[in-house]
Amino acid sequence: MIKKGSLTGLLLFGIFFGAGNLIFPPTLGALSGEHFGSAISGFVLSGVGIAVLTLIIGTLNPKGYVYEISRKIAPWFATTYLVALYLSIGPFFAIPRTATTAYEVGIAPLLAGNSQWGLLVFTILYFIAAYLISLNPSKILDLVGRILTPVFALLIVVLVILGATKYGSNSPMVASGTYVTSAFGTGFLEGYNTLDALASVAFSVIAVETMKQLGFASKKEYVSTIWVVGIVVALGFSALYIGLGFLGNHFPIPAEIMASDTNKGVYVLSQATQAIFGSTAQIFLAIMVTMTCFTTTVGLIVSTSEFFVKTFPQLGYKAYATIFTLIGFGIANIGLSAIISYSVPVLQILYPITIAIVLIVIVNRLVPLSKIGMQLTIALVSIVAFATIIGTQFKLDGLSKLIKALTFADASLPWLVPALIGLLIAFLLPDKQVAESFEME
Repeated sequence: MIKKGSLTGLLLFGIFFGAGNLIFPPTLGALSGEHFGSAISGFVLSGVGIAVLTLIIGTLNPKGYVYEISRKIAPWFATTYLVALYLSIGPFFAIPRTATTAYEVGIAPLLAGNSQWGLLVFTILYFIAAYLISLNPSKILDLVGRILTPVFALLIVVLVILGATKYGSNSPMVASGTYVTSAFGTGFLEGYNTLDALASVAFSVIAVETMKQLGFASKKEYVSTIWVVGIVVALGFSALYIGLGFLGNHFPIPAEIMASDTNKGVYVLSQATQAIFGSTAQIFLAIMVTMTCFTTTVGLIVSTSEFFVKTFPQLGYKAYATIFTLIGFGIANIGLSAIISYSVPVLQILYPITIAIVLIVIVNRLVPLSKIGMQLTIALVSIVAFATIIGTQFKLDGLSKLIKALTFADASLPWLVPALIGLLIAFLLPDKQVAESFEME
């Protein structure tokens, strides 16, 4: 049980941990200053806690989120929501972002210039390798879990340990921004930037398929192994987040850099690597960032393709893997600035809905809930999420003021109270639905 859970957890940790996960913690460390402890606690709670909880809930029933959402809300909603989610965190956003980030942070500085031709050659090689691995998803456990993950994890650990040794005695910078008045809350909201809760919905498919390959003697062993997976992923993330955050908190950053728009996380990683490893620094950074991005890319291609082949079987797995790889390659070479402008609002809508779905599944496992009430909960959250984005994007001041008047709107959680009201109604309404217990196949 422990061996199976650890191996699966190592695989998922490697797929989850991408370039964004590397950059956000040192940025938080630099900006939170003397309030680092509170800030990193909030970050770990949301960046790790919500993501791991979403992953565990998605794997506790091997039928997955498609079944849970279809039964509790509606089949059409399950399909619409999951298609939007997979496309958003897959070929239209996260997949090309990982490739471009790997190039800009790790490879471009080695080429004495960020040329379009350099990006083209790099992404050709990058996506060919990712595509070939994704064509054999049954081999992903060996290729990612046992080889790539330990390599990049070791590189990050070496950087964190040497960085902590070298700079740990330095005094932290003075806290800035909202970290001064609300370090824990700001850190909690910054954890959303990892988008790992959305990825957990997708990667729970990989977790289930991987554990099926390992085989289980009983339902009890399967459930116990899932909790081991969750613990492994949570510990891995938490340790590296705290380590990277500590490095950013104590690394000496010039005042002009702190005052500029320079990404503090990228600066800390780049400068700390060069200071510690000298002339080999950029090669080290290139390997580290490319490894982290590559494992995420493979995981996204596999999980997105497997979802689409199950949902729309008119095309085979290879066809979907090819399509999504080509889309990711194309967008990566166009540049992500335009893509981010319309992808981020979509993700800001999907995130509250995802959390609401997880809440519904958890509460329904504890008490029976009315299906109409569960549908109302999702409707309320969706309305608030859409209204928030519409008010912001189209500069509708009246609508924005109405959203800001909601409880917890200042903490970017205007949908939270409507969600809780919906759950209360679901608990009170008749014709309640009892959570279904699964049986091992």
